[in-house]
Parts: sequence; structure tokens; C-alpha cells
Amino acid sequence: MAAEKDQPGNGGSPFNRTAQHDAKRAAILSQAAKLFNGRGSRSTTLLDIAQSLGLTKTSLYYYVKTKEELIYQCYIASLDNLDSGLTHIEKHHQSGLERIQAVYRAHFNDWAEAQAGNRPHHAALLEIASLKDQHREEVERRYTSMFLRLRQYVRDGISEGSIRSVESSSVALGMIGSMQWSFNWLRTVPAEKIQQISDATCDLLINGLVNSEQVHSFGDFDFPPLSPAAPQGFDREEQNRMKQDAFFKTGTWFFNKKGFVGTSLDEIAETLNVTKGAFYYHIKSKEDLLYSCYKRSLNISARLHENSTELGSGLDRLDYICRGTFHFQNSDDGPMIRYNSITALPIPRRKEILALTDTGNNRFGQVMRDGIEDGSVRPVDVETAQELISGAINASMDLPLWRKIDDVDAASRDFYDWFFNGLKAR
Repeated sequence: MAAEKDQPGNGGSPFNRTAQHDAKRAAILSQAAKLFNGRGSRSTTLLDIAQSLGLTKTSLYYYVKTKEELIYQCYIASLDNLDSGLTHIEKHHQSGLERIQAVYRAHFNDWAEAQAGNRPHHAALLEIASLKDQHREEVERRYTSMFLRLRQYVRDGISEGSIRSVESSSVALGMIGSMQWSFNWLRTVPAEKIQQISDATCDLLINGLVNSEQVHSFGDFDFPPLSPAAPQGFDREEQNRMKQDAFFKTGTWFFNKKGFVGTSLDEIAETLNVTKGAFYYHIKSKEDLLYSCYKRSLNISARLHENSTELGSGLDRLDYICRGTFHFQNSDDGPMIRYNSITALPIPRRKEILALTDTGNNRFGQVMRDGIEDGSVRPVDVETAQELISGAINASMDLPLWRKIDDVDAASRDFYDWFFNGLKAR
């Protein structure tokens, strides 16, 4: 019988226990990734996963002991898929620009094939910060390796002349952000539209937004501070509002840095040098704080849109909104919340925040349409462009991890340059 293991086709035999175990484990990881992407890991239990597969919880424990371990395995499976995909792309595409386009096309194809049941689902890497030390360090190491490969495609393209001179870390991070955002965006997109979105994405990558053969020169804008001046006299209501705003800013920093699970309300109170009693007077629970942090960031975005109406062309307004978001993320009024923690909200609140986010993205898309109408923006697939840029905006909060930011305004121009002007050498 041992000799049969070397015979062709034996891997699919119902008597090959290793193959059967691997297939069942892959099915568990795929289903878990699907549920984590849709519901969030906090709202998904091991029992949910077991029942969705027709298993008992006891049977599931044979493959994974804890939800933490399952999340980690799902992230490693996602990174394994990305790694093998990049290796395939490197074998079949030579120029840096071709490789970047192939990365996006593979991403959209994988999504469509997973929805059709032809490929496993892969988890969006949303909650890395909440993993335990050993797991987090391994996922971060693999993530860094993936980032460096993408960045090298950009650098190779610049060296060979297929890509114009751009800031490579900004491009690589924007790519990751725009693809990771699809866990939210593509969930409502019909399968037949995926190819159209893939084509529109590559068009935007190559040509950018600007309706000109000239490179867009970013505007010189002033972004007024959002934090109010200290109240005079005994305006208790305004004092309480300022205290709440300080809680929201500090809470946002912790959620961005440590994730929902790793964030402690007591630690936030200690950071602000207030008593626990004073803190809990304003903030009732960690969930309430996270919800308020999202509302605060959405309000900042809405104010940027409102302020942009004073500008001229649609392209100038897009410039102001994008770079204003980057500015506030890196100013005393920041940070703004990362959407990596969105799945920690219970479903009703998550739906509310995502609906408000969609409203903001559609408002951004309308500015783009205005630009197309006034001739400053070339005709693009607006729905695709607004979602890609929204994902990149979310990722921009990680840019200080990859490059030094001495000048926030210059860094914002570097980050959005490739969206406005494209990657193609002009």
C-alpha cells in the first residue's frame, strides 16, 4: 500500500488522509475568511463557522483550537496566496508597469472566482494589530515582505522607463490600501462588472485623473484647524465638548495602533491624565468610543468637502479633499480613524457607518463628475476611481512607517501624485 502513494492521482483518493485533512482545513479557512470579511471576527464565533460548514464545534476543534488561531491561519493563507500570485506575475510579466497592472487584475479575478465558488475566500488583513505577539510579528513580517516586492515593481519601472518618477513607498502603500478596501466595496458589485472594474483600474493607474498631457501641479492650500480655541469663562458645554474631542482623538490613535481588542479604556484615561471616573462620565463603553471616533472622522471629511466648494475646477476640489484628509491625519487635529477596526462594531452601527462612508464616497464621486463636466478631469469610471482612492486614503495613515515625513504638504503631494497623474512615463 505504501507504494501506492507515489502513483499518479493518489492525492485525490478518499483513502489519502493527508489530502482529505488538507482539503477540509482549506474549506474551514475559506469559510472563516468569508464570514470574517462580512461580519467581522468579533461578531463571528467558531460555532457560526462550524454550523455554516455543517460541522459540530467539536469537529472544528480538531482543526483549530481558538478563534485567535483561526484568524492567524486565515491571514497566513491570504499572505500565502499573495506570495504565490506575485511569484507567478514575476515569471510572466517583465516591466514594472505590467506587473502592477497584473497585481490588480489578479486581485479582482480572485475575488470574482471566490464569489463563484471556484477559488477559496481570503481574509482581508484588517485586524493584524489585535493578534497576539508571536502571531502578529509573523503576519507583519510577511506583510512587510509583500510591501517590499510591490515597491520594487515601482522602482524597477522607474529605472527601465515604463513608470515616471514617483515616490515608490507611496505607490506601494496606496496599492495595498485600494485593494484591501475591496472587502467592503466589492461586496455589492455584480460578478459581471468585475472585468469592467479591472479594466477601469488599470486605465486609472496608467493615465491618472488629469485631463491633460501635462502633470497636474498641486495647489497651495491652507487647512484651517478643526479644534476650537479654549473656551473663555465658564462655558461648561464647550468645555465638555473639548474633553470629548480629546477622548475621540486619543481613542482613534489607540484603535489605529492596537486594534479594537488591544485598546484599553483605562490606558486611554491614563494617557489623558484623567481619572477613570471622569473618563467614564463621557465614554460609556469601548464600542461607544469606537463609534464616536468614526463619526468624528466622517465629520472631518464632510467639512473638507464643504470647504472645497469655494475652489474652481473639479480637479482642484479633488486635490483639496485628498490632501486635506492627509493633512488632518498628520496634524494636531488627527489622527483620523482607520477602517481596519470597522468590523469590531456591531452590525447595526457598522451598517450606519458604512452607509455614511458610502455617502461621503459618492459625494467625492460627484466632485469627480463635476471635473469631467468642466474638462479638468478626463472621462474615467467614477465609481471605480472613488473607491480606489478611498482605500488609498485609508492606507495613507501608515505612510510614516515606510518613509520619513518632515513636510506633511510635500508628503501629501507625493502620496496622491500617481492617482492624479498616473504612472505612465510622460
